[in-house]
Amino acid sequence: MQKSVSLCMSGKRSRAMHPPSRVLISRTDGIGDVVLTLPVAAFIKKKYPGCAVLFLGNSYTKPVVDACCNADEFVDWDSVGGLDKASQRQAFADLNVDAIIHVFPDKRIAQLAKRADIPVRIGTRNRFHHLLSCNRLVPLSRKNSPLHEAQLNLKLLAPLGIHESPELDELNGSFGLTKIKQLPHGLKNLIKPNLQAVILHPCSKGSAREWGLDRFSELISLLPVDRFQIFVTGSSAEGEAMKGFLSQNRARVTDVTGKLSLAELVAFIGSCDALVAASTGPLHIAAALDKIAIGIYAPMKPIWPRRWAPIGRKAHVMVANRTCNDCRRGGSCTCMRSIGPGDVAAILIAQSPPRGGR
Repeated sequence: MQKSVSLCMSGKRSRAMHPPSRVLISRTDGIGDVVLTLPVAAFIKKKYPGCAVLFLGNSYTKPVVDACCNADEFVDWDSVGGLDKASQRQAFADLNVDAIIHVFPDKRIAQLAKRADIPVRIGTRNRFHHLLSCNRLVPLSRKNSPLHEAQLNLKLLAPLGIHESPELDELNGSFGLTKIKQLPHGLKNLIKPNLQAVILHPCSKGSAREWGLDRFSELISLLPVDRFQIFVTGSSAEGEAMKGFLSQNRARVTDVTGKLSLAELVAFIGSCDALVAASTGPLHIAAALDKIAIGIYAPMKPIWPRRWAPIGRKAHVMVANRTCNDCRRGGSCTCMRSIGPGDVAAILIAQSPPRGGR
């Protein structure tokens, strides 16, 4: 039988708060979203060191969660969601959690958590289905908030008695990506110890506006060959779509598109020095791993850097200093293309001094 817990309501402090022993974080969307949710696990551990933190996510994000020292268990929503309703309820009940935090609002998961009698169910007040399924409601509007996504996620911890509101630079080091698997020798041997290893990740699978392959080609030409080794990452399909770009730059780049699992990509990023991309998961991984992470963004809500900038001591954002909605319906982003490859190269050169070995 599940124990009952008494936790504070949103915005109020309980006089007798019992520490939770098991908390489930629900975030079933993309890699970058998951990375920016990892500080939630860190802040729970900070407040309640003995609490086990479970993370509910899609199976393809599991390697990221597995690499986090603050996540004790991954719950695969792809597996649970495919069960019949009775089995889903039993699977959730068997987790024996005191609380679930709906960081990503999914109506099915919210209803399932209620059916499974999870004692504390935390959601946002402005989601109608949360009014019916959650018993701890946080007044939070992501659309109209000036806060970063990672800061917004932490607001959902108020019902657990965690009321910290950190600045972005205070979140450096709170991602906990310390359980990275060892990079296979075949991949590790690709990296030359006497050069700065830079990863270019030109594509975004439609999750963000893109800089353009011609801009990446210009960037490649500006990086001194005696100082930089350049890799290009992406899926197999993206590699096929970039065939002309890769062929054009074959003398300078090492193509690893389609050759890395997500766990290997995390390890590969961890073994390199810098990464350049649009607002994508690999960019957030690089920033969280304290690598030089240069993100190229459109100055347009809600995809602008105020909400989605990479967080890290060596993270940089490149964005046009203007408001523009010309590319809202897709297509080439004029504002992003206005960002010069020379400006990106200048950051890489300034922060990547020559060296004799790793």
